[in-house]
Amino acid sequence: MATVFKLAKAQKEGNGPSSREAHKEKNSEEQKAKKNKQRVLVLSSRGINFRQRHLLNDLAALSPHFKKGMDAKLDQKSQFSILNELAELNNCNNCLFFEVRRKEDLYLWASKTPNGPSIKFHVQNIHTMDELKMTGNCLKGSRPIVSFDKTFDTQPHFSLIKQVFTHIFSVPRGARRSKPFIDHLISFTIADNRIWFRNYQIVEKDPTEVEKNQKDITLVEIGPRFVLNVIRIFEGSFNGATIFANPEFITPTQIRRNIKAEKAARYQSRVQSKEVLRHKLSASVLPFDPMERS
Repeated sequence: MATVFKLAKAQKEGNGPSSREAHKEKNSEEQKAKKNKQRVLVLSSRGINFRQRHLLNDLAALSPHFKKGMDAKLDQKSQFSILNELAELNNCNNCLFFEVRRKEDLYLWASKTPNGPSIKFHVQNIHTMDELKMTGNCLKGSRPIVSFDKTFDTQPHFSLIKQVFTHIFSVPRGARRSKPFIDHLISFTIADNRIWFRNYQIVEKDPTEVEKNQKDITLVEIGPRFVLNVIRIFEGSFNGATIFANPEFITPTQIRRNIKAEKAARYQSRVQSKEVLRHKLSASVLPFDPMERS
């Protein structure tokens, strides 16, 4: 604004640029102010249970630039390309889609609509705010500090995930319903080749209570918490060529199948051991002794 006033004053004095140039300067400043406008559409598929729905609501409450989708959940039979149209209708350039399969397996899609990329995760170890009952608390609508582990810069696919999560979870300045405060921290940490999500409150102590060897800022966990296991990274938004595929990922269906196979093998071994014992007992019967008294 100061630049605009200087240009107007120079025009009155006769030694400044024309009104057209001043208008261009004003438009460039407005474009810079609107450069980091990120809006995120959050919705789920049919079959979501209460814990998964609470996790979705917790994430939507954490960030004021999140926008919940339509009340009617997306049918699994429909194509995911419709999500790009929904994001465009809601004026969003990011999308978080919770896909539920078999009413127990939760998958998370994080996408930059409409051109991509998009990342598919398997969500594990879900704990919502109501379950944790942590002592931490933060102002609703406040802007968070998004922190990433240094391991994100070691591999290309983790660097791409870092950029996508920065756009999704970083609340832009001046976002709708946002407060001019920063009082909580969202942490992403990589351990066991998985991404661990944590949310902490930033607590500042009273300077009179701070001792010489202590820091005046502490972190208190708020929740929710969950773990993301990367499955695939696609070039487009919910479609396109596969950029990265996790070779260590095993589907939950395969894990359950392996558990059932182990149980069946243990049962089969027990049945075989009983059959072997029965044959041994039948073979160990002594023949009839005629000298034995009746």
